Amino acid sequence: MNELAGTVALVTGASRGVGRGVVLALAQQGAAVYFTGRTVQEGEGTVRLPGSLQRTEQDARAQGGTATGLQCDHTDDDQTRAVIERIQHDHGRLDLLVNNVWGGYEHYFDGTPFWEERGFWTEPLNRWDRMFQAGVRAHYVTSSLAVPLLLRSERALVATISFIASGRVDMGVAYGAAKAADDHMTACMAHELQPHGVAALALHPGLVRTEGVVQSGAFDLSTSHSPELVGLVISALLRDPQLLQRSGQALAVLRLAGEYGLSDLGGQPLPVE
Repeated sequence: MNELAGTVALVTGASRGVGRGVVLALAQQGAAVYFTGRTVQEGEGTVRLPGSLQRTEQDARAQGGTATGLQCDHTDDDQTRAVIERIQHDHGRLDLLVNNVWGGYEHYFDGTPFWEERGFWTEPLNRWDRMFQAGVRAHYVTSSLAVPLLLRSERALVATISFIASGRVDMGVAYGAAKAADDHMTACMAHELQPHGVAALALHPGLVRTEGVVQSGAFDLSTSHSPELVGLVISALLRDPQLLQRSGQALAVLRLAGEYGLSDLGGQPLPVE
């Protein structure tokens, strides 16, 4: 599978979860993938979940791909800048940026019963700050620093991982506001990038079998899909000759998977959207 041979990609927040799945899918298709995370080795993470830069690199190699993990806390702009400078040094361009890093979930893995809160006034106040600083702001900063490299590509895409919470009122105040900000920010980016031939999209995964979702035991996983499916969809988008016509939109991963005729990991049938 060399559909992405010659492609240079950056995936933020990929020690585990959706980001890790995207890295594995892109690397397996031949892309030169750089990815970021804070946890270098297993057991060093701030949350009680498996996943690390080292493990993602090893899994990419085991599947026949290559990926380079770079330790980065995206709330520190200098660390983000160093990641972009590394890619500039190695390749001089970037074809794909996947904004996936996020914050605010830590609370669910520090011993607090899953989804215990009932109302935003019962949540820790730093939930808002973490989601906007380690999420929305991190996406803005990484995109801003990466655009000069994206402009050197013949076909470039900024894909920001968002969620349907952006258009709903029943999924948490901080979460809903942050995801809505991501979607609108992406649309504004697309408007300014359009004349330069760079596309920007927000992607809404379904219920994803991330380490946190599986560990929680709170969901019916028969309606879930793999993290890797998000990466397969992003790959198909990047190779789509009509990519720029989609730019600025917020698109559902499952709907796109159906349009592109993609199967989930292991050929499993896709859940109904």
